[in-house]
Amino acid sequence: MKIPAKTVLALSMLGFLALPVLAQPPAAPRSLLAYTPKPVKLPPYGKNKPITHLVDVLAAHKGQSSWTHQVIKTDRFDTRWVSMAPGEKVSTRYYGDDRVMWVVWQGQIRFNIEGQEPFVASKGFLVQVPQRVRYSMETVGSEPSLRYEVTRAGQHPNFPADNGEAKPANTPDGIEYVKVSTPTQPDKYEGVNKPYVDFLKDVVAKDPVKGPNPSLVMMDEGNMSNIIRGKGIPTPPDTNKGHFHVGRDEFWFILEGKIEYLIQDIGLVKADPGDIAFVPPGRWHRASWADGQTDTRLSFNANPYTFHAFGPDAGGEQ
Repeated sequence: MKIPAKTVLALSMLGFLALPVLAQPPAAPRSLLAYTPKPVKLPPYGKNKPITHLVDVLAAHKGQSSWTHQVIKTDRFDTRWVSMAPGEKVSTRYYGDDRVMWVVWQGQIRFNIEGQEPFVASKGFLVQVPQRVRYSMETVGSEPSLRYEVTRAGQHPNFPADNGEAKPANTPDGIEYVKVSTPTQPDKYEGVNKPYVDFLKDVVAKDPVKGPNPSLVMMDEGNMSNIIRGKGIPTPPDTNKGHFHVGRDEFWFILEGKIEYLIQDIGLVKADPGDIAFVPPGRWHRASWADGQTDTRLSFNANPYTFHAFGPDAGGEQ
């Protein structure tokens, strides 16, 4: 017997409506409780400082056009302020196994990066170069340039030897440069990673308060840098300890406004634009936007998925 098409359709709909509704997986909890390792004896700061004030760095090199000032030196990070006189150059080089990043803070620097159009960076430019990508730079204009440079500790740059370039001199820490051949090729700019972000134009000029979305400016398997921006708030109470990281240090470049840090065994400290704040692993720390203006900090971590340990009653947030 032939069943009418309308009957088939109706039966099909009834069968569809009779299907059991699949249970939705429960939403993941906002936070989890855990017993986390924390050193009883806090890791020391050593020669590093909780806050490196730019005014102090500039005062230490008053009257000089070309200088380098070490800021942070840990097992992971090696950072420094570098000033170059007008016309001074950094010869072509590249890092074999890590990217390098700069915050340009004064003057103008012309960057030449392999595979990219040359560009001139001024105050607020966040510039990065992936591993194995050749680059050079030069101070242009009539005033010295000033940049904050972030590299991996223990890394030394490679120098090209394709066209008979001279062998670089040995380094003071016992490195001799030898000529080799290598099959490794330059890395690429991928994902959030771009040759540069013009903070003043791409972020500040677009919104008086809000940060960019996405806020990441650098991320790979071993690096993370993030723009954290917002309107200032009253200083939170000391009962808000913030969080700590297990085995990971962290630092921030203050791009705008003022940032307040509450650091275990240090107390409340304040940072201005151009200052660098640093916290060793295992120390409670809290960063907050100081009241009265828009504030921005640029965070640096060794891992884009760094474990954050908040207080047990904080609900996994600050």
